[in-house]
Amino acid sequence: MASQGRPRRSTERAWLVTAPLALLAVVFSTCIALVADHPFGKWPLAFVFFVVMAGISFAVLNVYVRRQSVGVTLTEVPLIVALYFLPPLSVVLIYTLSVLIWSASHRFGAAKLWFNVAKAAAATSLASLVLLALPPLRGVGPGTWGSLFLAVCVVTLVSLVSVVGVHVLLQGWQAGRDALRSMPTALLTAAINVAIGLLVLIALKTTWWSALLLAALFSGLVLVYRSYSQFFRQHRTLAGMYELTRLLASGTERSLADILLDRVRALMQAEYATLWLPAQGRHPEVLLTARVDTPGLLDLAPTPASLRQQVHKKGRTLSIGRWLGGDPALRQAAGEERVKDAIVVPLRSGQAVIGTLEVTNRLSDIGHFAPGDIPVFETVAAHAAVALENSRLVDRLRHDADHDALTGLPNRRRLTSSVAEAVKIRAPGEVVALLLFDVDRLRQVNESLGHAAGDKVLMEVAERLRSCAPSSALVGRAGGDEFLVTLRLESTEAALELAAQLREQIRDEMVFDALTLDVDTVVGVAVHPDHGSDAVALLQRVDLAATAAKSVPGSVQLYSPALESRSLRRLGLAGDLQRALDEGELEVYFQPKVTLRDRRLVGVECLARWEHPAHGSVAPDDFVAVAEHTGQLGRLTEFVLRESLRRSRDWSHGEQPLSVAVNLAARTLTDQHFPALVRDLLAEYGVPPQRLTLEVTEAGVLDGTERPIPTLRSLRDLGVRLSVDDFGTGNSSLAQLRRLPVHEVKVDRSFVQGMATDPGDLAIVNAVVTLSQQFGLAVVAEGVESELTLELLQDIGCEIGQGFLFSRPLPYERLEAWFGAQVDPETVVAGELPRLRVVP
Repeated sequence: MASQGRPRRSTERAWLVTAPLALLAVVFSTCIALVADHPFGKWPLAFVFFVVMAGISFAVLNVYVRRQSVGVTLTEVPLIVALYFLPPLSVVLIYTLSVLIWSASHRFGAAKLWFNVAKAAAATSLASLVLLALPPLRGVGPGTWGSLFLAVCVVTLVSLVSVVGVHVLLQGWQAGRDALRSMPTALLTAAINVAIGLLVLIALKTTWWSALLLAALFSGLVLVYRSYSQFFRQHRTLAGMYELTRLLASGTERSLADILLDRVRALMQAEYATLWLPAQGRHPEVLLTARVDTPGLLDLAPTPASLRQQVHKKGRTLSIGRWLGGDPALRQAAGEERVKDAIVVPLRSGQAVIGTLEVTNRLSDIGHFAPGDIPVFETVAAHAAVALENSRLVDRLRHDADHDALTGLPNRRRLTSSVAEAVKIRAPGEVVALLLFDVDRLRQVNESLGHAAGDKVLMEVAERLRSCAPSSALVGRAGGDEFLVTLRLESTEAALELAAQLREQIRDEMVFDALTLDVDTVVGVAVHPDHGSDAVALLQRVDLAATAAKSVPGSVQLYSPALESRSLRRLGLAGDLQRALDEGELEVYFQPKVTLRDRRLVGVECLARWEHPAHGSVAPDDFVAVAEHTGQLGRLTEFVLRESLRRSRDWSHGEQPLSVAVNLAARTLTDQHFPALVRDLLAEYGVPPQRLTLEVTEAGVLDGTERPIPTLRSLRDLGVRLSVDDFGTGNSSLAQLRRLPVHEVKVDRSFVQGMATDPGDLAIVNAVVTLSQQFGLAVVAEGVESELTLELLQDIGCEIGQGFLFSRPLPYERLEAWFGAQVDPETVVAGELPRLRVVP
């Protein structure tokens, strides 16, 4: 953000262009006086032409270039006639005097006034000199047309070159290039004016009585020019408003304030555009200004603060300026700030005024805001208010999604993300410590005094932890009666010492009316890198440590591998997994994927299951982790792929194809031979590639590196569909997915299952569905377990779902039986997927 603009170059430097122009005018006029037989004369007729020129020397079409405007006038018409009937120096004199009067009437500064005068004198004197060098004008035939057209082109070119030169001198090369862009329009307009002037000349040469008809025609032309100018301005305004609305609604990387103020300033042709939002809740005051020729935004505003305060208080538009009027006191205060005119419009959210949007100083010395600009600006402000309110709403939803509603602390999702970011940075001599505080006897408080009392206990513990923890620590509520403190420390011993200190500091009496409670906690401690390399593992292990702390003297427990019986169990499964793969003990279960709108089967997710002879059912997370660490992941993946493709090939329900989805571990994407294996298996079983979907977790496909990309592209080239599983549990965004060759996003079940009770989860699922569809990605909702969740997903436009509402994962034979039992015979239509009955 810019705090101040570039220093403006003084307009006095315009004399560097004005002086040479004046000198050229003197030299050319002297040459004319020496060459022409009668350089002066015909003063009565010259006076008539002077009156005509002075009368129409106002800009009817303004082309704005940075801070200035280029005015296209009708002066070429009388100039053509004057060059034909008057001596050359008489033409130079009346043309220069008309420009002088026009400039003075607009109260230009001395530099600009004399620049215009010198430009007019130099241009007309050079044109007259060129005309003298050509054959004498005889009659009004084509020869005369060419000579007069060349003379007027000289006037136009000298004027344009002078304007470009002064823009470059005062505002730099970019301003000069912008001025050059107006040259085709100016030349075209000059050519049209020359044609009109020649027609006028022919008419006057025929009879002077034609002047009466020409006056009427000329008045009509003036009206046409003014109408065109108004149409041009309206078209530019509508185009600007459309562009502004499109940019506000798009996923542009620029901030909302940048887009809004830059476009508003350009649309209203203002020198300044300012956005003011007073402090509201956790949002601080915002005062930002865009100024022409200044990159970035300023943190100041040219308009008096009293003006925007009145708008905020009264809730109505206020304006000041030459054509806008306004309170004299405000106009005086604005004049002291070098504000010639301003419009300040309230930004509304319903009936409340949330801030103001203002524009200041119409560009160019002759430009001023008019009453017709106010409705346009109010329309722009209405769009801006909606965009700003939506931005704050999204910010609030994101905040609510990452924070606990009761205590205002970061929730488990935010804590997981923060820990994941912290462990990415390795600092020698430091550890990332996780301290989990479990509030003791909270259940008894809820049962004895009610949940309101329990909530007060939790809020008091949160406040004590927040005030006692070091400033570098992140304090959050991990869930229920658990609070997590995470920070960097020099050692594990320092983490244990801090845990004991915090436990003692927050251990104090709590008074509820006449009842006094003792607040006590137990603490589990885990550190990175000793106890885990990722956030999920660390949080799991600090949970185990906190649970163990409840039965350990001192109530502070450091994690140790002995606490994790599950990990020990995994170690014993390594050899058993290889035997299970050799002897075919693993099975593949199939969970249906169903269209939510009409309940039609579109495919199945294939899930490996292992029934251990001694341990019973082994969780997939356990044996997949064992396979990764023992080098058997490839065999496990190939087994699931073969079984899935075989069942897809053998599916025997008429024309109904069976699309299958197989989960891949992140490590599989680093295997350069895996795409060839998939190609061979597809050919072996004769299954079209589009029937196979490969699902990779969000963390696996977006791991911050480019390693998965070649494998993903190779699989895509085979025609296989790619899906991002468990989306929302990591730190990625849909914007990152746009660069990946994926076809589908699966919303994690933790968000889907919470949609009916958590507005934050509902908002996140809604956002994922909407943005995914805009990016052309299919969306599958996992964990659909209730009709209410199904209805919510239908309302937001999600098309496919899977979950216990439709079916649990089933063996293949039971899948066929389920499909046969669920198909509604009345809905079977040739060429369409059969519709399933409503699941009770």
